[in-house]
Amino acid sequence: MSTLPTLSLLSTLLLSPMLAHAAELVPKQLAGPPEEFAQMRAPAPAEAAILSKSALLPVEFASARSGEAAQWQATLPVENGKLRFVLLSGTHDWQPQLHAPGAANARASAAAIVPNAVATRLGSGDTALPGREYRVDSAANGSWTLTLRADGSAAQRGYLLMEGDARTQLASYPSDRRQLHSGQRIGLTAMLGGSDSHGATTLGATAGHIRDAQLRVTAPDGTVTQWPMADDGRHGDGAAGDGVYAGDFPAKAPGSYLAQVVVHGEDAAGQAFVRTSEHVLPVLDTSLRIAADAVSASAQDGTRLALPIPVSASGQAPAHYRVLGELWGTGRDGSAVPVAWLGGMLAPQNGRLPLSVDERWIVRAGARAPFTLRNLRIEDPDHFVPLATRDTLALTLPALRRSSVARGGAIDASMRMGERPATLQRAATDAQAQATGKRLVLVHGYCSGGVWPAAQFSNASTFLDANQNRSNDQFAQLLGQFGSQWNSFGTVAHSQGGMAALHLYSYYWSGLDNASGGRVMQSVGTPYQGTNLSGILATVGSWFGVGCGSNSDLTYDGAKAWLAGIPTSARALVNYYTTSFAKTNWYTNDYCNAASDLVLDDPEDGVVEQVNAQLPGGVNRGHTTGQCHTTGMRDPAQYLDASRNATMNANAAR
Repeated sequence: MSTLPTLSLLSTLLLSPMLAHAAELVPKQLAGPPEEFAQMRAPAPAEAAILSKSALLPVEFASARSGEAAQWQATLPVENGKLRFVLLSGTHDWQPQLHAPGAANARASAAAIVPNAVATRLGSGDTALPGREYRVDSAANGSWTLTLRADGSAAQRGYLLMEGDARTQLASYPSDRRQLHSGQRIGLTAMLGGSDSHGATTLGATAGHIRDAQLRVTAPDGTVTQWPMADDGRHGDGAAGDGVYAGDFPAKAPGSYLAQVVVHGEDAAGQAFVRTSEHVLPVLDTSLRIAADAVSASAQDGTRLALPIPVSASGQAPAHYRVLGELWGTGRDGSAVPVAWLGGMLAPQNGRLPLSVDERWIVRAGARAPFTLRNLRIEDPDHFVPLATRDTLALTLPALRRSSVARGGAIDASMRMGERPATLQRAATDAQAQATGKRLVLVHGYCSGGVWPAAQFSNASTFLDANQNRSNDQFAQLLGQFGSQWNSFGTVAHSQGGMAALHLYSYYWSGLDNASGGRVMQSVGTPYQGTNLSGILATVGSWFGVGCGSNSDLTYDGAKAWLAGIPTSARALVNYYTTSFAKTNWYTNDYCNAASDLVLDDPEDGVVEQVNAQLPGGVNRGHTTGQCHTTGMRDPAQYLDASRNATMNANAAR
């Protein structure tokens, strides 16, 4: 990726010692109206399915005798008259030979493919893996045979990434995120998807049938095992023979598992196909138990009630948890009345999670006893894996205070986020405290060395956590500590940096809450709903040791699990932009990056698909073609658009 100007980088590094002494962030006590219940509930597993039109096939050469080159051979099914694949061989130069269906020898067909070889890279920035794209634009349907010759006698390995017909897609997803714990068996579900009359992909569509399905699992220690998937009605796959396959594997140790679903079959026209999907599965060594069937609330200062949830933890327990639940009461007629959803990032205090609620939510709902806390879930803060859940927890609440009733139930910021810390109040009103001023903070993304041209922004400083892999929560806390140098700040963020800024505003008090004069948070190219590329990069990187490691927050299921705890009020403060490649000719297969184009659906920017860069509830500021996610791709990098940068600078809150 592009690097920051020297002066900007120096100023950032000089500021970094302050972070070691930054105060710990104060969490917000979140709440929202019943109208938001649906968006705050954990998504159904199928809602986060990977839809794959491609296959990532491992290539392994065994050691050969001295003086001989090892060979590897595979069958590549062609479905729609086009053959396109990328070889990811690291530093090796493999020599491909290709047989057309029924060809007597490989030489003629090999000559047709070698001139079309184009250098490419999988991923972005300095950690991208080099590869070579091969294509035959007029390829007979059927089974082609690819033979690769190693460039030496030593054992070698890599991957072949192949594109299939997008009309037949593999849909797969983790069966239950509650299984992501050490010692459990982790299940995945797979089926085919097809296109409806409007071109949208629908699960369970008549797109052919799966003949064979397997799981290829890479454990945290690098061990690879294979496990069958079945459509027999006995493995959590639904009815026997319904086209839905399921399988599982044992997670014997904590860490990041890479589970690849591999299916072979025939499409609706009878053409053979192969598809894979790659899942990043964080497995935790944490056990948490809700240690009560009922909770007694107590009055706090102002209009708040404390709802302490007793918990008992073991294993590698995090310092804090994401807690979400729904408060329900009773109406005059005895019917259940929804009051508010509650939540936040909560650290245990004396064995209890300090959940709280403003009494005015109860006033607003007109609810009375008995009260219950429903759909309670407690998750780890980095992967949003459920650690403990409870359908119903009985609550005993004290009588409403007259002051709460008098204030009524008109929703305000304190009802949604709790009381603002005194330090932030002083920063916003005290003349002496305002000496530290206001700032626009420029934020990079995952595994980045910094991207924003600082000279195009005024009164701005660059946050730099170079080439690191952080969860959204870790990223947000670092950003909040960096921003604590100023009384208030707004953000302009790229890629995962947009998720980190939104996470910071959602869960922690910071200078973002004092920002004024325009757009609090702005982002470009942020995968708010995840990217399929994350699983591909993690799988390939596990063999080559490239990249910054797997990041479950950037996967489809991880991003959607994260988003299910982001309040509507916070989303509304995000102004976001998306981009994609420029279309040059109607007959040209355009893309930002040849390798990622095999994985992502158009339009996309080389890392993020436009559809998954959408933030429901955010402010969409438009889509621009002719710009890619980062430097090194075909079109200019999206963060170098001087016109858009000027617009964001002029409209930014600080």
